[in-house]
This record gives sequence, structure tokens and C-alpha cells, in this order.
Amino acid sequence: MGLLDSWTSGSHTADGVTHPTYRKGSGPGVIVIHELPGITPEVIAFAEEVVARGFTVVLPSLFGRDAAAASGREMLRSVAQVCVSREFSLFALGRTVPVAAWLRSLTRELHAELGGPGVGAVGMCATGGYALAMLADAPVAAPVVAQPASPAPIGKARKADLGLSPVDWESVKTKVAAGCQVLGLRYEADPAVGNRFDTLRRELGDNFIAVEFPGRKHSTLTEHRQQEGVDRVLAFLEDKLEA
Repeated sequence: MGLLDSWTSGSHTADGVTHPTYRKGSGPGVIVIHELPGITPEVIAFAEEVVARGFTVVLPSLFGRDAAAASGREMLRSVAQVCVSREFSLFALGRTVPVAAWLRSLTRELHAELGGPGVGAVGMCATGGYALAMLADAPVAAPVVAQPASPAPIGKARKADLGLSPVDWESVKTKVAAGCQVLGLRYEADPAVGNRFDTLRRELGDNFIAVEFPGRKHSTLTEHRQQEGVDRVLAFLEDKLEA
């Protein structure tokens, strides 16, 4: 039996862009955005834990081969796919990735169906900042930023940049100032995250909740999973989404 066989496959289209989706569970909506190289077995395992805690989880498939194990070949395949796609940007400063519009549309559709205070959004690695991009212009009530690694941390400016346009960043700060908290996870010595947690602390204040682990590993919820991190995410989703 395949790892996604128990999930309901579908798709979502916005502005002429279509991506496959997988859905499972019941309860408030949570969108789990996979990391590079794609929807790996570890991403699915994390999503299954979210389902088991009483949530409707949607896994959008943005790049990579669904359910393929992470490997050097899969990583190269996905990076090549992302680099040639107009939906993504691994290097641009002060810019919101175009795929954010598609994710916001998916969020609005899920919230319209399920109701409640909002939708949860979990981004990881290259998609870590996408949860903030969704918060800027969609009904997200529980944004989780796990080891945000985009744009690529090359140079001082990129290491601090959150992958948002100035307009979207102001929208995020306005929502956070009004009470929406942001949960962030990382390994303290992870070079891929750069100085983004410093930016989040400075700009969002006490409404940015940082969960940090010692070491130089990367994927807090999947490949280098920390159970404390998973538990903190699940508790955050329950606190923010259960009306």
C-alpha cells in the first residue's frame, strides 16, 4: 500500500495554475506545505500526526515526485524544477513568490468549506516563509514557519530576508500586532535559516514564538525530527484553530 493511498487525491486551480492535492481527516483545516525535494515519506508521516490530532489536512504537491524518498537525485530533480518555474524564486530579495497566490486561493476555499477562526499553514525549508505569505492575504490563523530557507542565504541581505514583498510584510506585521501569533522552529546553527529569526524577533516582538534546538541539523519536523517541535506545532494548531 502506498503512503498516500489513504489520502483523497484532487487538485486546485487558481488563475490558470493547477497543482495536485491530497486530503485526509476531519476538523479545522491545516495546509502542510512540503519541503525540498517534495512530499517525502517523512512529510507524510508528519501530516498523518496532524490528521490524528483532529484536523483536516491538505497536502499540496508543488514540486518533486509524490511519496518519493529523499535522496541526492530527488533533490537535484526538484531544485531544477523550482529554478525553471515562474512560480518560485530561490534568490529574489523583497519579493513574495508567485505560488503564494495559489496557496492563498487554496486557503480561502478550505476556510469557506470548514469555517472556524481560520486555517493553519505549515511551511518548511524552502517553503518555510510561505506560511507568512499566506497570512498576508488569506484567512490563516495559525502560521508555522519551520526552518525558513528562502531566499538562499547568500549574502547579508538574503540571510535576513523573509521572502515577502514590502506590502505583504506590512500586512503580516499588522495582523500579528492585532494578535495573530507566529510559531517558528529551527536548529540554532542551521546555516540555511540565516538571520531570519533575528528579523522575526525584531519585527514581530513577543508574538513570534521561537522553538530552537541545539545543533547544525535542518528539518525539525521531518528528516531531523524533534518530537518536542512536533508537539509544539500540534499544540499551537489546537490552540489557534479549535473554536
